[in-house]
Amino acid sequence: MKREAGIAVPLNVRAGASPLTPHAPSAKLILKPGRDKSLKRRHPWIFSGAIARIEGAPQSGETVEVQSTDGVTLAVAAYSPKSQITARVWDWHLRAIDETFFKNRIVAAANARASLLARGMTNAARLAHGESDGLPGVIADRYADTVVVQLLAAGAERWRDAIADALASLPGVARVWERSDADVRELEGLPPRTGLLRGTPLTGALIVHEHGLQFKVEIEAGHKTGYYLDQRDNHLFLKNISESRSVLDGFCYSGGFALHALAGGARSVTAIDSSGPALALARENAALNHLPPVEWIEGDVFQTLRKFRDQNRRFDIIVLDPPKLAPTAAHAEKAARAYKDANLLGFKLLNPGGVLMTYSCSGGVSADLFQKIVAGAALDAGVSARIEAWHHAAADHPVALNFPEGEYLKGLVCRIAS
Repeated sequence: MKREAGIAVPLNVRAGASPLTPHAPSAKLILKPGRDKSLKRRHPWIFSGAIARIEGAPQSGETVEVQSTDGVTLAVAAYSPKSQITARVWDWHLRAIDETFFKNRIVAAANARASLLARGMTNAARLAHGESDGLPGVIADRYADTVVVQLLAAGAERWRDAIADALASLPGVARVWERSDADVRELEGLPPRTGLLRGTPLTGALIVHEHGLQFKVEIEAGHKTGYYLDQRDNHLFLKNISESRSVLDGFCYSGGFALHALAGGARSVTAIDSSGPALALARENAALNHLPPVEWIEGDVFQTLRKFRDQNRRFDIIVLDPPKLAPTAAHAEKAARAYKDANLLGFKLLNPGGVLMTYSCSGGVSADLFQKIVAGAALDAGVSARIEAWHHAAADHPVALNFPEGEYLKGLVCRIAS
């Protein structure tokens, strides 16, 4: 084990071999004829329309055996009676789902991030990324000695104690804090839950570092689990292109992009957010790093961008990273209008040769649709633009090949003509 930045980093924690001995759950989901194709391709979701019948009386979150119509066992999964995703696969073998299963999965996921923490570029990383780590409904982010966990599905909820114990047992972890307050829990019929799960209460500020900058993380009331870990690589990209540029950071939250721009030598930075507490946190982070002044603006980003347009203000680089506008495909049409509006204004506010860094974290908006939205915005803005880079979430947010839905963050770096 290696110690970096005040935390213990597990380099060679042994995950152990999970038992593969058959262990039949008490209930079964029997699929309709022909509805087993996605499972055979190892997609981990089973929708309600694919189920012919349920044998037994499984409770919410209980493990069920999934069978094809001809009785072939396909997987073991967590049952969620109130969700359109009626079951989420734990494993593709008939096996016990127990405390050892979660211990092994979480240790394996933590080991996969060990090199990132060991390199010293940060002491904050995502430890578990849901289905892509074989842990559907489980999100766990590490901030120094603190792990913040979100339990977002019925199966994860049922195994709350086992998951908390496994996270708390990782080297260097002092506490596990729950932030299961995301809207998606409503789709599972679950109430919000937050608070200390394991370890000692947090005293004082929780500070993490990223690319040489320090950030205070609000785990109790901040966005997501407290910080946008998925934008780590994209923060560095902005830092590397900001020298002597004027930068606008829309939806700035705690200042991740804004402060990296200043650290990269930006001539000026304007940062906008509608949340007063978020801007207060961003100001604290700026002071923590002894950076030059920022023009902080509390207000609606769309309205502020229109005001800047009317004032003929211009910027060399604009970052647009709005919150999730379309959690599901059903919200895509409404979200598309908002994304187009923001990007249209962004293009209009750029100096000739300027760069728009624009993002969508909406699972209901595909990468293809997002690119079409941005292209339409450029056309309506009357600018000629080209894509110079595609951005994604950092490597500690992996995407399983059998679960493309895991790629939720989409980003385009667009330069307009001089």
